[in-house]
Amino acid sequence: MTISFTVNGEERSVDVDPDTPLLWVLRDELRLTGTKFGCGIAQCGACTVHLDGSPRRSCVTPVSMVEGSDITTIEGLSGPEAEAVQAAWRAIDVPQCGYCQSGQVMSATALLQQVSSPSDEDIDNAMAGNICRCATYVRIRQAIHDAARTLEG
Repeated sequence: MTISFTVNGEERSVDVDPDTPLLWVLRDELRLTGTKFGCGIAQCGACTVHLDGSPRRSCVTPVSMVEGSDITTIEGLSGPEAEAVQAAWRAIDVPQCGYCQSGQVMSATALLQQVSSPSDEDIDNAMAGNICRCATYVRIRQAIHDAARTLEG
């Protein structure tokens, strides 16, 4: 079955089983490997992408559900919120191993696109389900606050 959607601003069509998880279409068919496999059950957040502007776990999203949708992966993430998050991540060295970071950055960027000055509770709620095995949660929260301050000017 041919399924068409936009990825990072580019129209794409794939001929795959409609039940194939979006994660594997992105990684194996489209060679966009920044989105990671972590658990396969939407519990870790490593596979987070933006689907029509909202964070979505691609490991449990059948590609048939994204027909006609706009998908953004870490490779295509852009805009002031994304730039502020990425700069804050670098400034305070958030990642250790880095495996979860694409999902963390995708979720943090989506949060700042919705809430310009998030509280700790806002951050905890938005980032829930993004697991960091290196436990850099304090730095992640600080980086999100720093990015929000940068955006405020």
